[in-house]
Amino acid sequence: MRIRNETASVENNLAGGERMLLTGAEIVVECLKEQGVDTVFGYPGGTILNVYDALYKHSGEITHILTSHEQGAAHAADGYARATGKVGVCMATSGPGATNLVTGIATAYMDSVPMVAITCNVNLPLLGKDSFQEVDIAGVTMPITKHGYIVKDVNILADTIRKAFAIAGSGRPGPVLVDITKDVTANQCEYTKMPAAEPMVKNSDNEADIDQAIALIKEAKKPFIYVGGGAVISGACEEVRVFAEKAGAPVCDTLMGKGVYDGHDPLYTGMIGMHGTKASNFGVSECDLLIALGARFSDRVVGNPKKFAEHAKVLHIDIDAAEIDKNIRTDVSVVGDLKDVLQKINVRLEKQEHEEWLAHIMELKEKYPLNYDSSVLSCPYIMEELDRITGGEAIITTDVGQHQMWAAQYYKYAKPRTFLSSGGLGTMGYGLGACIGAKVGNPDKICVNIAGDGCFRMNMNELATASRYHIPIIQIVINNHVLGMVRQWQTLFYGKRYSQTVLQDKVDFCKVAEGLGCEAIRVTKKEEVAPAIEKALALKAPVLLDCIIPEDDKVFPMVPAGAPISDAFDAQDLEKK
Repeated sequence: MRIRNETASVENNLAGGERMLLTGAEIVVECLKEQGVDTVFGYPGGTILNVYDALYKHSGEITHILTSHEQGAAHAADGYARATGKVGVCMATSGPGATNLVTGIATAYMDSVPMVAITCNVNLPLLGKDSFQEVDIAGVTMPITKHGYIVKDVNILADTIRKAFAIAGSGRPGPVLVDITKDVTANQCEYTKMPAAEPMVKNSDNEADIDQAIALIKEAKKPFIYVGGGAVISGACEEVRVFAEKAGAPVCDTLMGKGVYDGHDPLYTGMIGMHGTKASNFGVSECDLLIALGARFSDRVVGNPKKFAEHAKVLHIDIDAAEIDKNIRTDVSVVGDLKDVLQKINVRLEKQEHEEWLAHIMELKEKYPLNYDSSVLSCPYIMEELDRITGGEAIITTDVGQHQMWAAQYYKYAKPRTFLSSGGLGTMGYGLGACIGAKVGNPDKICVNIAGDGCFRMNMNELATASRYHIPIIQIVINNHVLGMVRQWQTLFYGKRYSQTVLQDKVDFCKVAEGLGCEAIRVTKKEEVAPAIEKALALKAPVLLDCIIPEDDKVFPMVPAGAPISDAFDAQDLEKK
């Protein structure tokens, strides 16, 4: 059979399920179309050239975003996935192209983000011979993927890609690597179009556990709900809201759980953990039942595990059985999809009344509000203005550090998938790529990246990607000329020995942005913030706001590493010492 490369001919033949002889590269593209992929992020190179040649012929069906660096492609695929709920796709060539994806893959793995990373390797006979740009990327990424494949036979290529998407998006999601030797992308085999498989659902027999959970909730006098990223992934926003009302319990969340529970709701107490609110940290420390919903009891949440919620029984609901009793011992656990489990509980649970407990939590909220120095330009003020101007409807991405915490604390997230941040790995340089991916996936949404000046330096080259494709994102740089979070620790715990955290140099971020094809605005005063944000929105182009803040602003409240979360302190507490 003669190969037909024309897109129209391929479509005509595949529409009726007819088998067709295609190259491996063409099969990759057809499988992406099967899975409903409309966008991929990547960077070409020698071993993946055949795939890019095939993509060229389908450019009207699959948009390829050429990033400035492969790490930017991985972060963009991650941001696309988090913001849309779809599987994100990134591509890279062998060797350094593939290894440049590693940080992005690890970021996705730690935060349970569905992603398929497609790489190509040297020809099969050259594997294991230290060939040019040869790296065992499947081996490198084994600890940071849900699964990894090396495809050495074109006949299994289509099924492998289908499995990769099914695994990435099923259960607890995560990244899957598909590495394909170059000769496989050139070889031919018969291909039959298949419909995209539904995500694999594992039905677990958890009715007895649900009965125990309901009994525990009914016994509680002082329940507290702790919401993690699993609630976002499950799409359990409405179920969590109903459950909180029925359980009569206040609600705190993690970085990954932002937006599941409306930040404006009276039952909401803010974030828990190292930079959580005192209301959340103190409340959890006093409760008699802690209900963890799709959360993993991270060390940044728990602090000292022996002192965490030490007066409480623990109910843990999660899809991943491996998380049960991993960090915190539970009294009752339910393994299953959170949305499904809560639906079952909500039907059977009568409304619980805890007026005295809720009144106490309200007192904590009133007594310990978040506060900051209002006399100077600060990130909290910028976030509050951004919240006001966007009506809380923007998608906020962040890098990692002080600005990340301020963005989590002071923007009121009312919907899931609107706060995208590297929570588990803590990846500096994550935010800009993620913001681009989020905007591509949600073109009608305002997308803003909040970065510190240290983080921004790591992947600021992706501004060129935003300008190349006219992607109208807003990049806000919280510029304090220091590595703020590390400096905060040095100030509080290292005798103000500022080792390698001062960034007083000659870098001009506005000129950098303009040089990369973007608009730029410098902000030095509070009164300049709102006009700058409004101008950036009106421009409908990629815009950088360089916001100059004091070098010694600190994120409060704070819990020292390894200390009980009940030890949370703020600036006022330090002044009293």
